[in-house]
Amino acid sequence: MLQTLPQELSETQAQRLLAWYDRHHRELPWRVSPSSAKAGQRADPYRIWLSEVMLQQTTVQAVKPFFAKFLALWPKVTDLAAAPVEDVMAAWAGLGYYARARNLKKCAEAVAADHGGVFPDTEDGLRSLPGIGDYTAAAVAAIAFNRQAAVMDGNVERVISRLYAIDAPLPGSKPVMKAKVRLLTPADRPGDFAQAMMDLGATICTPKRPACSLCPLREGCIALAEHDPERFPVKAAKKDKPVRVGAAFVAVTPDGEVLLRRRIETGLLGGMTEVPTTAWTSRIDGGDTEDHAPFAASWEACGTIVHVFTHFELRLSVFRAQTEKQAAEGWWEPVDNLDAQALPTVMKKAITQALPLAFAKQPH
Repeated sequence: MLQTLPQELSETQAQRLLAWYDRHHRELPWRVSPSSAKAGQRADPYRIWLSEVMLQQTTVQAVKPFFAKFLALWPKVTDLAAAPVEDVMAAWAGLGYYARARNLKKCAEAVAADHGGVFPDTEDGLRSLPGIGDYTAAAVAAIAFNRQAAVMDGNVERVISRLYAIDAPLPGSKPVMKAKVRLLTPADRPGDFAQAMMDLGATICTPKRPACSLCPLREGCIALAEHDPERFPVKAAKKDKPVRVGAAFVAVTPDGEVLLRRRIETGLLGGMTEVPTTAWTSRIDGGDTEDHAPFAASWEACGTIVHVFTHFELRLSVFRAQTEKQAAEGWWEPVDNLDAQALPTVMKKAITQALPLAFAKQPH
């Protein structure tokens, strides 16, 4: 049963957390510091939206260089809207979950075409944009527009589950958790409150060995009172991931060009660049022998690479052939230019298995 938190207690906890955030917030490239916010500086909705999309299922440290790259290439949402989709996918390569990059481009186009290059300032308005769901809409509304929105990412889930010792396992307990976040979120400084909750989960209320003695919410934390914070959040038992197999074919010419092709726009890795592979998916195996090569050549087995997707594990047998240019689907790309291509991590692994120095940094 959902326990109701007295209003005065929720206000006290929020103020304690905000005071902690004022002193201990993380400095992040997309963030406006509390002192700057108090001086009147506003968060840039474009930067907040871009960072939130990038941060989904990815760490802050992994995102920072990609965020800097995107801002350097496309400083405004209208710049991103006008960019060729191939360039956006290439800049995104390495962040994973490539549907996010396609939706990022569609969202930028919608903001530019339908909203005059200005993001809507409400949750409902933001949610109407392509690729923006409940979480991102709440985060942008709170942080960029100071709306009293309940923002809940993985860090916040951990804080809330411990604060109230929520026994129901995730993901089923998310509605209960979000109701608690909504109750705690103050009308004053809701954006800073959302970021404070994220920072608390990232730096204090960590998955293992949380620093409870430093936590501004420790006095009201039920999990701490019960001496068992690490038990939370409770998660449903994981199912074993299915294993799929396939083959990847790395054809290289004597002058150092590799055969590449582009995947169809829809589905897994849609629109990304790849070396020729067999027809594996998350549900079915592809051929894993040289019999499935794109053309006849002296194909040499180079071993197997393993790549773990969200819902399955993929094992690709890699084959290499040195050959003159062949008439085949795709195009021939110089090895020295592979870093500039929209190659997902699994394809970089396959190419590296066949050509170990393919992605070595070139001398200036």
